[in-house]
Amino acid sequence: MELQDIEKKAAAMMPSLIDQLERLVAVPSVAFPGYPAEPVHEMARTTLDLFREAGFRDARLMEVPSGYPPIYAEHPGPEGSPVVMLYAHYDVQPAPADQGWTSDPWTATRKDDGRVYGRGAADDKGGLVAHLGTMRVFDGWPPCTVKLILEGMEETESNLEAFVEAHPELFQCDVFIVCDMGNLAVGEPVLTTALRGDVACVVTVRTLQHPLHSGVFGGPAPDAMMALARLLATLHDDAGNVAVAGVSSGEWTGADLSAADFEASADLVEGVRLSGTGSIGTQLWSRPSVSAIGVDMTNIAGSSNVLVPEARAKLSMRIVPGSDPVRELDALVAHLESHAPYGAQVEVQRTKQAPPFRCATDGPGYDAARTALAEAYGKPAAEAGSGGSIPLLRTLQQACPGAEFILWGPEDVAKSRIHASDESVDPSEIEKMVVAQSRLLVHLAASADAR
Repeated sequence: MELQDIEKKAAAMMPSLIDQLERLVAVPSVAFPGYPAEPVHEMARTTLDLFREAGFRDARLMEVPSGYPPIYAEHPGPEGSPVVMLYAHYDVQPAPADQGWTSDPWTATRKDDGRVYGRGAADDKGGLVAHLGTMRVFDGWPPCTVKLILEGMEETESNLEAFVEAHPELFQCDVFIVCDMGNLAVGEPVLTTALRGDVACVVTVRTLQHPLHSGVFGGPAPDAMMALARLLATLHDDAGNVAVAGVSSGEWTGADLSAADFEASADLVEGVRLSGTGSIGTQLWSRPSVSAIGVDMTNIAGSSNVLVPEARAKLSMRIVPGSDPVRELDALVAHLESHAPYGAQVEVQRTKQAPPFRCATDGPGYDAARTALAEAYGKPAAEAGSGGSIPLLRTLQQACPGAEFILWGPEDVAKSRIHASDESVDPSEIEKMVVAQSRLLVHLAASADAR
């Protein structure tokens, strides 16, 4: 199928694809514990119906021991054609009012900039719609065998990794297409080739056997919260770079974000400047970062004039592609245990070791994807990293070691604001992804025919 034919079909179907996106955004499919289950089940049923209509006639909800079901399907292509598996997810992040939304997160809203706003519009209901459009380009009969896996718990405690491990035969393919990423900016095509991993721990600092009057004992007797603050401060140098000995670090040489674009997307409070040194790409994709994502101590409403005997913090450290999560977490734990102020007791509980991921870029699938993306955008595709972690990719790689991974999608980094208020997607990015994915299938089928 020629490029211009695909482009025409993609353009013609965009109104209906946006209608479907609006329908999906309206369903608050938050799979987090404590949220209503029915909207997630509704989303699963709606998604299932849409993909059956698009050509996956055997699409079905898979049985899992717990949680929300993944959707699986397989559409056979011509005999001997490559096997491609499409991935996306139908659950979304919560959208609490205190995030500061300027429009209803569960109503897809077109604003003056042409973008569609709403929770999941980009992450990852935009990816679902791109897959739907790809199948519809071929009227439900793509030139390759196409498998489908749509996850229902990507944003929370995923049950898909265990499902893959239990049913590896379902995931055998030549190429995985993960439509849960995006370009750095609209119209600038990139393939995501590196993802940071994530390790986490809870550090507890104890200085006293029990609370003490701050007037009688304050000064000589160390407060646990202040000791914890001093300990956390040792994790970075004065410039804001991670100062944990033994953690892996490097320099990024691919496509990069400008500091101005990054600042604009980060919405810094007035007067706040960026921390760390080096390029934005290096800091995001080739160096570790450490964040305190939770703290336990007396809340303000229940506070009184006492020294706190114990305080806890949960730390998350993003680790660079190619590093060993066990070794990286060992380095973080060793730092915490060796930097206790005032001789405070420090106890560290390890809670997470998610590995990083790096795509092989020297195979025929990657070459075909690079060509397809350049055709869709009319310019060469660059390589970028991602600060997010997708542990599922390692599980898929173990289930099917010979497969290649293509990571892309409609979530432009500069403006999509995934997981935050006013999440949005540019419809042109969905259209371009439909073209790119369709051309990828054409190229893969042609390369198989040539052999």
